[in-house]
Amino acid sequence: MGLILSVNDIRDNMTQQPSEQSPEQPASRWISDTNSDGFEEQVLIRSQDVPVIVDFWAPWCAPCRELAPLLEKLVEEAAGRWELVRVNIDDCQDLAGAFGVESIPLVVAIINGQPADSFAGVLPEESLREWLARFLPSDISLLLEAAGALEAEDPAGAREKYQQAAELAPEDAGIQICLARVAVTLEDRETAGTILHTLASRGFLEPEAQQLQDQLDLHSAATETGGIEPARLAAEAAPDDASLQLKLSEALAIGHQFDEAFSICLGLVERDRDGAGQQARDHLVKFLALPGVDSELVSTTRRQLATLLY
Repeated sequence: MGLILSVNDIRDNMTQQPSEQSPEQPASRWISDTNSDGFEEQVLIRSQDVPVIVDFWAPWCAPCRELAPLLEKLVEEAAGRWELVRVNIDDCQDLAGAFGVESIPLVVAIINGQPADSFAGVLPEESLREWLARFLPSDISLLLEAAGALEAEDPAGAREKYQQAAELAPEDAGIQICLARVAVTLEDRETAGTILHTLASRGFLEPEAQQLQDQLDLHSAATETGGIEPARLAAEAAPDDASLQLKLSEALAIGHQFDEAFSICLGLVERDRDGAGQQARDHLVKFLALPGVDSELVSTTRRQLATLLY
């Protein structure tokens, strides 16, 4: 049985008179009873955050008593991934009318304030699990969400979550890219390089993976110069050597001294657009994608580069 109801349809069919809730008290924080007074908050609003499963039932209904323990068992197992709200139709005839309840039990999934699907009667446990799974985030998506929330403040914790997700989906390139990104943040460049090498073996890299590879390449090149000061001394000793100027720009970019790094590249493009300027432009494009670059500086530099080229 499918439901096609809007929130306004439901509200229009609900009376505003209070009604008694079920005398049975819910034994779980993920189970509640409601009536027309509480339905909007407990179901329509709450379903913006998690799926809400509404069970229309009555005390005299034997199938309802058969279904209830299954729903209670599964909502406990879900531990907050969805919530169960029960509606006693004897006490809430307005709600039963709003949903067009013709037989009970009637179970309705509410997602983002809207009925998504429903079934009437009692389903076997396995079928009920399959029905519920359609509305729930997967274990992988939950892990990725948790990792994303941790990444800025706790990259090590984020890496653990990404690794758990990778175990569930070892062929998922997106998760591998997340692992490489966190490894770069943690300065575990060896691990990041291994991940990116494996991804590159497919014959291509996604844009974010390529940016990470560029970061590793830049760091490797900057390390060869010994850091900013040795690179600066070498560049100052041979100011006409464009390759030394580029090495200095690499060291500066890796050291987050972006203004000077960008300035060096723009200068090379201006002086020798078709020679060393080509390499300088390629370097600059990679620098602009580095983490930590101020967005206003990126915009200004792009405009300056466009002016020089066109």
